Amino acid sequence: MGMARDTAAGKTVFVTGANRGIGRAFVQEAVRRGARRVYAGTRAAFTPSDARVVPVPLDVTSAAQIRDAAAQVESLDLLINNAGIALYDDLSDPALLERHLAVNLFGTYAVTRAFLPALIRSRGAVINNLSVNALAPLPLIPAYSVSKAAAFNLTQSLRAILAPRGVRVHAVFTGPVDTDMTRGLDIPKATPQSVAAAVFDALQSDEQDIFPDPVSRSIAHRWPSSPASELERQYARMLATAPPVTAHA
Repeated sequence: MGMARDTAAGKTVFVTGANRGIGRAFVQEAVRRGARRVYAGTRAAFTPSDARVVPVPLDVTSAAQIRDAAAQVESLDLLINNAGIALYDDLSDPALLERHLAVNLFGTYAVTRAFLPALIRSRGAVINNLSVNALAPLPLIPAYSVSKAAAFNLTQSLRAILAPRGVRVHAVFTGPVDTDMTRGLDIPKATPQSVAAAVFDALQSDEQDIFPDPVSRSIAHRWPSSPASELERQYARMLATAPPVTAHA
């Protein structure tokens, strides 16, 4: 039985962006639920409070650090792609858009690719921490919103491609969470701890698309019947009956 249908108990977990905010909450929640080992990928050094937590230096835009991190992890059941940046902008600076894409899209892609052999061996799962802004942009942070929309499409694509290999791919649509990232927004926010707990609960019940907080849950009941979800199901059915396509290396 794959990770998507189990709790975290006895499992090995890797969390990117693990030193603060939702990432730290994911680490703490995995430990609380009995994970055997939790690798905490961080750009800034930190000292874990539990012996089961292993700090790993990881900037998701560094190919060398990703390679070193993957070499350090012998087995893996659950990869949580949480590292991300969100900067205010107005789409006037292409460099800022490229920076968001480098972390939020290409970083997620590169980390997933590096750990894929281990996840295929364990028939494990990938959780991509996205945002409700993947579904509709917040004009205060359009570059972030664009990058999260792209990361959602990547998530859906990987979901379809990896399903035959036994790897589940989950999207998390977080609303406003009380972290450094949203400090300037005077709006109701969920706690990182409540989001992490909701994600693990949803993982246990095998929800592919996860809505972990009050803002995101307000659209959750309509999501399964949305055009985007219906198209994804149609494509999945089409792929299930289509002849295999050979990709060129």
